[in-house]
Amino acid sequence: MIPEKVKKVLKKQHYEIVGKHSAVQICRWTKKSMRDEGICYKEKFYGIKSHLCCQMTPAVMWCPNKCLHCWRAVELTIGDKLGKGIDSPKEIIDGCIKAQRKLLIGFKKSTQKTNLSRADMGKWEEAQEPMQFAISLSGEPFIYDRIGELIEELRRRGKTSFLVTNGLYPEKIKELAEKKQLPTQLYVSVNTPNKKLYEKFHRSSMKNAWEKLNETLEIMSKLKCRTVFRINLVKDLNMIGIEEYAELIKKANPTFVEVKGFMSVGFARQRIAYEKMPRHNEIVEFSKKLAKETGLKILDEKKESRVVLLGKNKEEMKINGV
Repeated sequence: MIPEKVKKVLKKQHYEIVGKHSAVQICRWTKKSMRDEGICYKEKFYGIKSHLCCQMTPAVMWCPNKCLHCWRAVELTIGDKLGKGIDSPKEIIDGCIKAQRKLLIGFKKSTQKTNLSRADMGKWEEAQEPMQFAISLSGEPFIYDRIGELIEELRRRGKTSFLVTNGLYPEKIKELAEKKQLPTQLYVSVNTPNKKLYEKFHRSSMKNAWEKLNETLEIMSKLKCRTVFRINLVKDLNMIGIEEYAELIKKANPTFVEVKGFMSVGFARQRIAYEKMPRHNEIVEFSKKLAKETGLKILDEKKESRVVLLGKNKEEMKINGV
């Protein structure tokens, strides 16, 4: 399913391909946590252990959007349909765990003098069985038709799941809700306050993309799972329209709002200049204005990740049982 030239690009970016259409990549915060050098904001905000997180995707190069800020090589997008012969949820999960172990092998300490690993071996041992699946990384996860079964299988194994979507598949979110297959936490990326800017920023192949996104936001307000409205800010591009963002947030009524700064990494560097990365103080200032318009509170922040968390109260932040 993945052409050889695309596989080469993914390998160069340290992706481990799983099966026909999935992939894993070790997050830098997983690596930092392994060395006791810091943790991901997801651990600070929600209690998710960074060294136990598997960052993966069931549709690595498939998406209807070609977002300007995406670190994926959007120019090599395969399409927005996987087609026939897709891998089963069990095959994907087992393959991802195996790939995670392979990518972490270099952290294992040995008696050889050439081994310079600074990893905590207790964490390394625990990391052999990741307990959190961040279903994001690259591509749109709802393109994988059996995403609900994948989430269900993760839950059966006692694992949590964070699913990040572009919000263009409201009918599939409805299906997850009806079948009780919603993830532990559902993220919807909303990076523009209006339709005109949406078309410029996301360059979607879906003709009614803005309308689909708004339909998802309406559904989001009724879901019985933790929900996050995520904004990725880019200087001089989408840091405008506070009142319009606020109206979208009110429509979605999410558990949390994450306001995060654009990071100039991967192929995004070819589209957006490094100088367009907002400073943390600029993100905080934007978040304060957004909090005022929505009535939400700033619950937490993590300067190293350039992210601010908004919500109603701090008691909801931590996930039970992680």
